[in-house]
Amino acid sequence: MHPRQPLTRRETLRLAAAGVSAVSCSGWLGSLAAHAAETPAKKHKSCILLWMDGGPSQTDTFDPKPDAPAEYRGTFKTIATSVPGLQIAEGYAKVSQLMQHACVIRGMSTTEAAEHRRARIYMHTSYRPNFAGLSYPSFGSIVSSLRPQGTGLPNFIVTGKTMEGGGFPYIAGGGYLGPRHSGLILRDLTKGLENSVPPVDDSEFVARLTLAAGFQRATPIPAVAAQRSAYQGTVELMRSPKGKVFDLNQEPAEAHDRYGKHYFGQGCLLARRLVEAGVPFIEVYLGDWDTHEQRRADMVRNECLPTSDQAMHALITDLKDRGLLDDTLIVWMGEFGRTPKTHHASGARNHYDKAWSTVFFGGGVPGGAVVGKTDEHAAEVTDRPVSGPDFMATVLKLLGIDPNLELHAGNRPVRAAAPGGKPVEEITG
Repeated sequence: MHPRQPLTRRETLRLAAAGVSAVSCSGWLGSLAAHAAETPAKKHKSCILLWMDGGPSQTDTFDPKPDAPAEYRGTFKTIATSVPGLQIAEGYAKVSQLMQHACVIRGMSTTEAAEHRRARIYMHTSYRPNFAGLSYPSFGSIVSSLRPQGTGLPNFIVTGKTMEGGGFPYIAGGGYLGPRHSGLILRDLTKGLENSVPPVDDSEFVARLTLAAGFQRATPIPAVAAQRSAYQGTVELMRSPKGKVFDLNQEPAEAHDRYGKHYFGQGCLLARRLVEAGVPFIEVYLGDWDTHEQRRADMVRNECLPTSDQAMHALITDLKDRGLLDDTLIVWMGEFGRTPKTHHASGARNHYDKAWSTVFFGGGVPGGAVVGKTDEHAAEVTDRPVSGPDFMATVLKLLGIDPNLELHAGNRPVRAAAPGGKPVEEITG
């Protein structure tokens, strides 16, 4: 590791002339950190999106149908929760004791179920993929663009493991908001923040940044300017003393055990640390919910459900105990639900978007509540349907963002939530 010496005045001026923030490269952001400590920022809610990649079954999680025929009911029993009259499936036994902090939407009714990639994009952005020829920003990128920059940590961080085929490239990108608001993807939490130390000393590092910035300035087009902004954010992160937040070794063994020593559990543990550090949006993936055949149905039963139950219980409890739950919105969701009727004795089900469930915890939502209702088979929404744009509008409003806000793709105004999306008033007030 190369020793870190303060930049010389000449090096600082070279960077400033090249357009790279001088403060972002000086003394590991010491002056910036001191300034931030003296100037308290406006408090905003944080969001942790727990993405169940592949589409969990509504019947096997938060909308069980105990009186339905066996081929609809599946293999899971229905259990009581901490809220009288509210029942969920047995796979979430730990979470069932925290439902006083939850609001379940049982009336999700969307329009993308044929293909995972399209559905991921739709449910992260509320826009159909490539609608009107644009690449749209996801929840995290929108939040990133509307929160203060230059704090030493990214505003949008993604971790976890997707199901086969992946998903990060489609939802971590900033879309028309540019790379500055793309999510920082962490693929190996055991290594902390990788590549955060330059392989050369400060003088050489500054020289390389100056050269790169010079090339960027020589091409004055929006795409290059966006890349330049992303470079500056990267340098800020590399130089920030806040990078230690990524080191999970600082957590006691008891915390690792409570969250689970699996990737999703460690991702949730990191999410709690990032919320404490002021990161506004964190997304944690858990793959393999795609239950087409017995092998995958068994994987959900033996891995996905116990893994997420343990980690979610620890996360919600920790945030509550630390006084952070009211200011942290936790969103549990996938890209769609599963068919009401099983096609195998194991409980295997196919893609389904007409009636499924999402859940909010904390963040000021009404606890112990259920919005929407499905029929006796969880096949049709019979009360309070919620569309993809409605869901996006609801999340944004809960985070203090106007869903009608116009963002800009170049000179083109684009609504944050797709047209027609209205917040669910039973949740947002």
